[in-house]
Amino acid sequence: MADVILKNVYKIYEGGNTAVQDVNLEIKDREFVVLVGPSGCGKSTTLRMIAGLEEISKGELFIDGKQVNDVSPKDRDIAMVFQNYALYPHMTVFENMAFGLKLRKFPKEEIKKRVTDAAKILNLEEYLERKPKALSGGQRQRVAVGRAIVRKPKVFLFDEPLSNLDAKLRVQMRTEISRLHQRLEATMVYVTHDQVEAMTMGDKIVVMKDGIVQQIDAPLNLYNYPVNKFVAGFIGSPAMNFIKGKLSPDSNMVFTSAKGNLSLPLPENYNQKLGEYKGREVWLGIRPEDITDSVQNREGHQFSAVETVLEVIEPMGNEIFLYFTIEDVQFTARIPSRIKPSLNVKTILHFDLSKCHFFSCDNEKTLL
Repeated sequence: MADVILKNVYKIYEGGNTAVQDVNLEIKDREFVVLVGPSGCGKSTTLRMIAGLEEISKGELFIDGKQVNDVSPKDRDIAMVFQNYALYPHMTVFENMAFGLKLRKFPKEEIKKRVTDAAKILNLEEYLERKPKALSGGQRQRVAVGRAIVRKPKVFLFDEPLSNLDAKLRVQMRTEISRLHQRLEATMVYVTHDQVEAMTMGDKIVVMKDGIVQQIDAPLNLYNYPVNKFVAGFIGSPAMNFIKGKLSPDSNMVFTSAKGNLSLPLPENYNQKLGEYKGREVWLGIRPEDITDSVQNREGHQFSAVETVLEVIEPMGNEIFLYFTIEDVQFTARIPSRIKPSLNVKTILHFDLSKCHFFSCDNEKTLL
């Protein structure tokens, strides 16, 4: 396996449209890195530049210590798994998995061994003589992964491989790909727009927006310490709640929303952290799970009670999502399903102020 390094990489199309801007990224040997972001953020373009399917406009790309800007895709020793599987319909599973090896003139015995070994790993042994039309979506995706495995490449690239599968199968397949990474000890780069996939699969996550890398970090660091409002809102499901307001200028710091309908006395340690922003407008962010119906057994936290009226209740099984509005801003709370809340009735919810995030109104960067 190998490391992958991108240095100041740009992708600029004709007409000056910049799809990817100044990407600097180091993917270590055997690391599982996920590129995540909304549609059009440049994540697939970045992956295709690593694969050699897109030319790099500026910057340098290294695979296993070798600069490969001008190296053709077939000579980069990478294998790519596509969103649409890209299987040959007239070939059997065995033939699809063996196709790349046949092109490279591998001996028949070696081909058979590699395909058989990959089929065992992916539980495809009984399907080797079937054609793709006789397989389910999940089985076809495993064949596409198997075709990559038999190559024994330096780097595996995945371009939204699970987006065509139903919800249950997606969960199953992402677990299988994670196990595969551990078993093969391979370098893997994975593109998705699904932040749940990113959080559960990646050793390291690269969050992108408008062709620019916003933050590179471990999943829990992204969740707990987002560098800006975009990352905070993109990572986490349901998304973080945001409301604009002002920090009081005096020593007992209070956050007051724009219309004054939400007033939150902040913990003392925020005086030091946010001192220079006293009297200024800021964004306050709080995650749905940090808005609770009860403060029992939560020592060390500081809560503020908020009276509201619930507009929508979504039972999710072991938890309930509550939707309510403050100053035309919709909030979501995530609480255990031990209680039965009522619609259109005044309800007391508690904001965990020790878990609040604050962002600049000027550049939306975190203030903590």
